[in-house]
Amino acid sequence: MALPWCLKTGVLTSPAAGFNHPSDSGFAVPTKLLSIRKGDRERLRIQAVFSFPPRNGGAEKRKQLKHELVEAIEPLERGATASPDDQLLIDQLARKVEAVNPTKEPLKSDLINGKWELIYTTSAAILQAKKPRFLRSLTNYQCINMDTLKVQRMETWPFYNSVTGDLTPLNSKTVTVKLQVFKILGFIPVKAPDDTARGELEITYVDEELRISRGKGNLLFILKMFDPTYRIPL
Repeated sequence: MALPWCLKTGVLTSPAAGFNHPSDSGFAVPTKLLSIRKGDRERLRIQAVFSFPPRNGGAEKRKQLKHELVEAIEPLERGATASPDDQLLIDQLARKVEAVNPTKEPLKSDLINGKWELIYTTSAAILQAKKPRFLRSLTNYQCINMDTLKVQRMETWPFYNSVTGDLTPLNSKTVTVKLQVFKILGFIPVKAPDDTARGELEITYVDEELRISRGKGNLLFILKMFDPTYRIPL
């Protein structure tokens, strides 16, 4: 029976035993069998090593790259304390994750929908890094419902501000965003100004756990799934 390509066999040999050196493929090619007599017993020692490609290699690589990205983000307070070197490192790690994106048409996938927690961004408007820490939102969320073409951004303590808007898909990865109504302190409605409340967002990675988006001006948003069932109030 033919051996699989990934079987590497090494046989106990000496130069006088008549064995060729192992080939580049990892096989030792015998010219005659070596019989070793020990007392009245004959013994042939053969060692086999099987080397098969790992299962789900792509998934494991993706998991490792995501872990490295999230680990690098953790001490940066969502980006508020990131130095230029930190920002460069996060961008490089994010691009490695984007290169293994399993969802080729994110806006056509249900994975995009739900409530996402922001864990990193380069947006100064969201980070508000110049404010004292106690005046910054403790947690930020971004919500998307593609069936209704709605988007929502929410802050938590101390102000609970939020804004809702409309989405217009440009292709299977990119949408324009038109913000419509801000809610100050969570309940005072203020209409968004027409001239400044527009933007464009490209979804560069999404799976069940993580989403990466990019906007104009080198804006980077990295989010983790919080609630996939969340619906934006209409």
